[in-house]
Amino acid sequence: MILKHDAIRKVHPEVITIRGEEAFDINDNPVVLDETKVAKELEKLETDYSSKKYQQDRAVAYPPIGDQLDDLYKKGAFSDEMAAKIKKVKDDNPKS
Repeated sequence: MILKHDAIRKVHPEVITIRGEEAFDINDNPVVLDETKVAKELEKLETDYSSKKYQQDRAVAYPPIGDQLDDLYKKGAFSDEMAAKIKKVKDDNPKS
């Protein structure tokens, strides 16, 4: 449903609110939707979304960014300047 709402708003930028199958402008006046254009846009959005499925799969599979950065810091992969900044943060905020 979210992609359909995105398609409606892309085709009809005047749409502010969507309730069920009805769309409304800023003054809460009904907007007559061009269903053919909305369907075409929805198809484009679905194709784009499907082509990037690997991004969504990766995003949930990666370790948390804090763990990644901590590992980089501990392994010495940062420049000396960045390592010093991170060390200061860690020193200023020790574990309890």
